[in-house]
Amino acid sequence: MSAIKEKDYQGQHIDPHTWKTILSFGRSRWKYFIVIAGGGMVAGIIDLLMSLMSMWAIDGFMYSGNTEKFPLFIIAALGLQVILAGFTLIYCRSAGSLEAHLSSDVRRAAYLRLQTLSFSYYDKSSVGYLISRLTNDISRITEMVSWTCIDLGWGVMAIIASLIGMFIVNWRLALINIAAIPLLALLSVFFQKRILRYQRETRRINSMITSSFNEGITGAKTSKTLVREALNDKEFTGVTTSMKQAVMRAVTIQSIYLPLASLIISLATGAILIKGGHDVLSAFITVGQLNFFINIGNMMFEPIRNFANIFAEFQSCQAAAERVADVLTAESDIEDTAEVVAKYGDMLRPREENWEPIEGAVEFKDVSFWYKEGEPVLQHFDLKVRRGENVALVGETGGGKSTIVNLICRFYEPKEGQILIDGKDYRERSQLWLQSKLGYVLHTPHLFSGSIRENIRYGRLDATDEEVEAAAKLVGADEFIRKLEKGYDTDAGEGGNLMSTGQKQLISFARAIIADPKIFVLDEATSSIDTETERQIQAAVDTLLRDRTSFIIAHRLSTIRNADRILVIDAGRIVEQGSHKELMAKKGRYYELYMNQFHADKIDESVAALNEGV
Repeated sequence: MSAIKEKDYQGQHIDPHTWKTILSFGRSRWKYFIVIAGGGMVAGIIDLLMSLMSMWAIDGFMYSGNTEKFPLFIIAALGLQVILAGFTLIYCRSAGSLEAHLSSDVRRAAYLRLQTLSFSYYDKSSVGYLISRLTNDISRITEMVSWTCIDLGWGVMAIIASLIGMFIVNWRLALINIAAIPLLALLSVFFQKRILRYQRETRRINSMITSSFNEGITGAKTSKTLVREALNDKEFTGVTTSMKQAVMRAVTIQSIYLPLASLIISLATGAILIKGGHDVLSAFITVGQLNFFINIGNMMFEPIRNFANIFAEFQSCQAAAERVADVLTAESDIEDTAEVVAKYGDMLRPREENWEPIEGAVEFKDVSFWYKEGEPVLQHFDLKVRRGENVALVGETGGGKSTIVNLICRFYEPKEGQILIDGKDYRERSQLWLQSKLGYVLHTPHLFSGSIRENIRYGRLDATDEEVEAAAKLVGADEFIRKLEKGYDTDAGEGGNLMSTGQKQLISFARAIIADPKIFVLDEATSSIDTETERQIQAAVDTLLRDRTSFIIAHRLSTIRNADRILVIDAGRIVEQGSHKELMAKKGRYYELYMNQFHADKIDESVAALNEGV
């Protein structure tokens, strides 16, 4: 269950651009930030006023014995508490709303970004890592951004108000409290890199756990057939053990940092008590003023201590922010030029009124392509396909067949050379212009959650129920669909897991057909279908491919005998081409492939017949 290794974030320093990317989503929510920070500041001012009132109560009521204005004092104190409660309600509600809006905005932007990225991005990214980024990481970031605004607003105002109040009452005692601040700052800097490193490690391993869960669930059947349960458990235990160790290291660092910060604050408070107590005995200050300094010291140091917690939380979220920012700023390997977007629109905002019709002629002109530098898949590849021609690609696995059709569909682009659609370089048109006119049936069919009717209609969203059913009939899917309890309204399940492989493939055929594509690609689309089902759709496919340019990657060579042209691909080159009859007459590579498969099929039929006889 080893997953694709994720990018290593541990060696990176804190990058302001990372947070700029995340916080840019808060621009439209600036009112929430003002309310939250403003409410926190009001709370800081009220805390100062309550400390001053406590001082006045001790000196004015307890020691003087004059309680004439005590009822007014009580009313004022209660009034301040009511105001504080009101602002607390407002800024807490605003913080919750900000978190919900930010989370929604960031997730939507990340999801849209993933929709527009090229296939190469998914080749390098694990599903588990991406899910972790779009769920856990975004939740953690938006929660921290929203709720720390309260602590920051209150903390900043509490410190400013405390300093002003202390210097007004007694500047000597104020200096004692201020002396502790540089020590706290040095302590925070010392622990910064350590906290960040371990928190990044924790988030990285957490993504690995999510990826392992994803592989364990989606590959459950394969695990059972390979009897991998014990090995999977061993591998997962190793990952969770690493997670536990990383968390313990992070907790240990924080557990050292926070008590040391508290110790410095306690030493400052002790110094205030010693100096202040001496001044009280010497009658330089009153008991109320000493009590004010104890209270105001806590008021000033509490936000500083909170800043330490915020700082630790920020370090923890930095790794999550880097991961999310990487998704939000990921660059696609395939991008339409500004001129193309201006005329034809983009993936999300197409300008279909400017799209030229597609006839279906395809030409490769001196095309070279590689996935990894120095490992070419195609070199100086040339191919010309007429409009409406039915072309089959055969050959050994890894020869370049799928690469050719992926280049035709512009899932990838040539590194060198050109691919022309109807005589024009397809990079001079938008991606959506081409892909909206493609019909692609994969070797491994994928259905979306929803009904069978909805899955077929994904091929053309404005299709009527009658057109959906007509497409299903055309590929022979109507019969089995109507036998289901809810017919076309039967739920296909997540990924189509409630359907058999053959049923999913027939639904995929119907979905591709209903789009009325000009270019059809069948990527070993019948290899996972039983012989009877294959016969069901073969006649329909032959009819459907008429007057459509089609490319068939064939596993069963018997299915391509009617192709206009068969290309034998080996190491990215066309080693033979011609019709089935012509290639069989040559008795070359195609003849060998066909006869080997023919004999293998005959052996399988004989074994099956013997088993039936037994």
